[in-house]
Amino acid sequence: MSGRFPILYIAEADAEAAVLSSGVLAYLVDSLPQADITIVGSAASAPLFADTPRLSNLIVMDKTGRVDWIALWNRVRQTRWGLAVDMRGTRFTERLRRQKRAVKGAPRPGTHAVEDAAWTLHLDEVPAPRLFFGEETRAAADALIGDDPSPILAVGPGADWIGKRWPAERYAKVAAPLLAEDGPLAGGRLMIVGEEADRDLAHTIRLAVPRARVIELQGKLTRLQTAAALSRAALYVGADSIWTQLAVAAGAPTVGVYGPSDDTRVGPWGGVSIRGERSYEEFLAVDPNLNQAIQHMMGLPADRVLKAAQGLIEKNRKAQSGGS
Repeated sequence: MSGRFPILYIAEADAEAAVLSSGVLAYLVDSLPQADITIVGSAASAPLFADTPRLSNLIVMDKTGRVDWIALWNRVRQTRWGLAVDMRGTRFTERLRRQKRAVKGAPRPGTHAVEDAAWTLHLDEVPAPRLFFGEETRAAADALIGDDPSPILAVGPGADWIGKRWPAERYAKVAAPLLAEDGPLAGGRLMIVGEEADRDLAHTIRLAVPRARVIELQGKLTRLQTAAALSRAALYVGADSIWTQLAVAAGAPTVGVYGPSDDTRVGPWGGVSIRGERSYEEFLAVDPNLNQAIQHMMGLPADRVLKAAQGLIEKNRKAQSGGS
């Protein structure tokens, strides 16, 4: 096909890492309208890119043994690629027929993961994480949210480790004043996202507003559909988790609550990260492998997160009104 420019994009196997790098893929989609794109991901990361424009092939490679790489090689070796991008940092693309290749290097000290992703292509400007949503994906989200135009406060309380979980009652202490009659999101609704396993956390949070103003999405949508739902949020507040990165990639103003995490590396790009009184290094001193069953997040009070949320809402309102 005349003008065709095939791109091979190997996404990270880890879903959060893949979302953090997603701005690079979005940049390629936007800047190369003649490109056809083949994406390789894991069972966790590949579905996040299912709605990418001009997607010619979505390959799931969940295991990374020698046999799996050979199987991938046999699927892609016949194509002469215009560009091969490897976000897993392997040598796989070395022997492919291609015009150009870009391989993600080791993390650079003091650099955000989003910046490292942009550095892979030596971009002058750093593209923010961004996912694409097709009509069916949006429809699935809209079916559960409805067409109520009132503002939505999204909350993602779940995390993959107890050490990263902020107490549910503190999310409620943030949500209630934001959605109160005199709050910045007055008359709005509370949307809770996460896995089915996060329902217990949601029980306390949903009590912040009347039941009729709560949208519970935990376990009801895929991660890509959840991101589409988050694109409708006026504000998102959540833990260091996949849900926070999805909110960023959906374009939602984001406040992340952090403790035993390096928010200089994975904090919400373009959003706000709030920490307690301990630094990341201090958490490492207590829990070197960051895997103990310790509630590390108890030192972050609700009022600090509420203040950050109010500030971000006000900042965005001024930006939307031209700074007036």
